[in-house]
Amino acid sequence: MAALPDHLTPQIWLNQIFTSREAAQGGVVKRQVRDVERLVGRRAFEAELTRRGYQAVENNRYFVIFCNRLPITRVRAFEGP
Repeated sequence: MAALPDHLTPQIWLNQIFTSREAAQGGVVKRQVRDVERLVGRRAFEAELTRRGYQAVENNRYFVIFCNRLPITRVRAFEGP
């Protein structure tokens, strides 16, 4: 695992996500799973989601973070080939 630069701590990185314009407006942000795991760790990320009352989904290489407390409804399930 690569070391974080001195100016970037896990808490600063999390704050940057959740204080972004999109997050502040209750929108959706996306981050790569590898970045979350490398920079803050999955447990710390999940704890921050819980603390804020937010939800996230993981798909392929990404976390999609819903920066609000509204329910998530799946529009269409994959039915296969």
